[in-house]
Amino acid sequence: MGDREDKENDKGERPFLTGPPFYLPEFEESYRYIIDEYEVAPRDLAIFMPCAVRKPYSTSPSHQLIRMIISQVFEPSQYHIVVFGTCGIVPGELEEMYPYAHYKYMLGRCNDEKVRADFLRIEIDRIGGYLEKTRDVYKFRIAYCIGLFREALIRGSKKAGVRIDILLPTQNMINRIIEEEECTFQEGSLSMEEYLGEFCDELIRFRRVHYPTL
Repeated sequence: MGDREDKENDKGERPFLTGPPFYLPEFEESYRYIIDEYEVAPRDLAIFMPCAVRKPYSTSPSHQLIRMIISQVFEPSQYHIVVFGTCGIVPGELEEMYPYAHYKYMLGRCNDEKVRADFLRIEIDRIGGYLEKTRDVYKFRIAYCIGLFREALIRGSKKAGVRIDILLPTQNMINRIIEEEECTFQEGSLSMEEYLGEFCDELIRFRRVHYPTL
């Protein structure tokens, strides 16, 4: 991992990337590194969450809320956070590796159907590749996502033949938000109290079933 570490430490010389990141060779190169070279440490549980505008992802308000809930339910040794979306798919511990902390893009504000279709095509392949690589690394997989990211995850899971054990928010909750709330984006935000409350409840329910002694 020497070359990657050198790039990670050399912050002064990294270009800031704009435009749809899923088209850029820097993201394909980093994805290939993760798939072909990076060793993902085994964990009982993988938790998949979308990338964020603020970088590193863990500093974003939404990720801090989500991570706080996760940390209140599980021990750090039990789970592995995986970030996916316009960035491709990246283990949480690599969030500062170039180019993952050096771009800015919001797919939700893109109305170009070709770009959105290209994102789905590329991201389905990348998610499928990661799920295939980690087929025997995790016992369970939980995802927290909405919108196109959710569609990409579902289709990537089907492509790899690797099941997402719990997909949140539930479709019933998403439908309720669409019907009852006035949001900038149709399905709202993962930071909404209703979504976070359900997320917490379902994680606790999962823990009671699979880790009753905790």
